[in-house]
Amino acid sequence: MSSRRMAVVTGSLVAASFSAVLILPFTAAADDQGPASGKGGKAVDQAPAGVKLTTTLPGRISVDNSSQKTAITATVRNEGTKESAGIRLLVVGFDGLKVTGVRGCDALAAKDLPAGANSGFSCPVGALGAGKSASYPVDATFDLGGKGKICLPVQSADGKKTFWQQGPVPFGTTNPSPNAPATPLLLGTDNKPVGPGGDRLPKTGASPDVVPLGAAGAALVVAGAAGVWWSRRRAD
Repeated sequence: MSSRRMAVVTGSLVAASFSAVLILPFTAAADDQGPASGKGGKAVDQAPAGVKLTTTLPGRISVDNSSQKTAITATVRNEGTKESAGIRLLVVGFDGLKVTGVRGCDALAAKDLPAGANSGFSCPVGALGAGKSASYPVDATFDLGGKGKICLPVQSADGKKTFWQQGPVPFGTTNPSPNAPATPLLLGTDNKPVGPGGDRLPKTGASPDVVPLGAAGAALVVAGAAGVWWSRRRAD
């Protein structure tokens, strides 16, 4: 193989490797829910001595723009020094956010839902040891045409006391992405509904509302493609 041909092959391999470095993190970021957060949480009734119950929600979720489906992880923790008595976690949806299922939990009857709630599930956590936590995968839908909130109360097993309540706290975006496959929503952010023209056809090229995640990496990929196109034009 001539030295010139070897140089071309080597250059192609380097370019392929470089592209993979840019694209792979962008793909992985789409499923990243970010660090868990207790934003919007507060103690209500006093817990037994040595027991400190809290909850967390993901800092970021992603809503499929076609199906409106999303996935959320709800976690309850005992940050105290003693095991709790039997407790239960409620997962309740409001407004545009509707909880459709929580693994291992039972749906609340309409008469048992808090005022203003559209859906809810009760999760029998049982006794929770000191420093322990329990996580529940939540299936939900989010109507991006409005606002949506979620609430996580932690109660005694009989429901007579509420030791902790997170929310109702909103998920939302200030930059709707109607033409993207999915819209990322941030915890503690009021949703800005899609305005008029939100159902327009996708635009060509790089647009802020079609690259909601990994914008820097995507911009570099687009810039690289443009450079190749420009070089070919000059060669012609």
